[in-house]
Amino acid sequence: MKTAIIGLGNIGAQVANHLIAGGVQLIVADHGPTKAAEFAKGSGGKARAASVAEAIAEADIILLAVYLNAAQQLLAEHRSKLAGKIIVDPSNPIGPDGQGGFKKIIPQDQSSGEILAGLLPPGAKLVKAFGTLSAPSLKSGARHTPEPYVLFYASDDRDAGNSVAELINASGFAPLRVGGLDQSIRIEVFGELHEFGKLGKLVTAKEAAALV
Repeated sequence: MKTAIIGLGNIGAQVANHLIAGGVQLIVADHGPTKAAEFAKGSGGKARAASVAEAIAEADIILLAVYLNAAQQLLAEHRSKLAGKIIVDPSNPIGPDGQGGFKKIIPQDQSSGEILAGLLPPGAKLVKAFGTLSAPSLKSGARHTPEPYVLFYASDDRDAGNSVAELINASGFAPLRVGGLDQSIRIEVFGELHEFGKLGKLVTAKEAAALV
């Protein structure tokens, strides 16, 4: 299956680097004119740059490493191309609180995963993944020994979830499903299984099993 990462900021670029290290060939895209080309040039032939529209059209798995509002716009703009595809959502619905911190920008009982899933056309599937850690922890935590650290994910579709779990493995983490998308709020910022929530740290599979 072809995998694309759209958005090469702190999270997108780090996930891309981990997947390349794990042997995954990638399509990369960004809204800027040069970032994807520069990333692909430095990937040793492991990543290929494309426009956002081309990446969405070609890929089977599309990781939207962008802010929630940008993800909403992309799903609306490219809706006709998404049938049959797996959309991976690492977004966290937060913004500045005006006091040097962050606040949730959607109602407290809602998750960005469920919001984005509701925008997909029939046949497309969403998996919530790759957003449970900060960029520094995502960078330093990959391929931890003797036990890998966990990246949680949520999915309603088992096959789609399994495909993304394979990417999590390739990125150097242990995948752990928390349930369907109704559980995605638990792995978003401030949730009980997010680094910036009750969990507060990287955990191994053994540690995480008791939490899920």
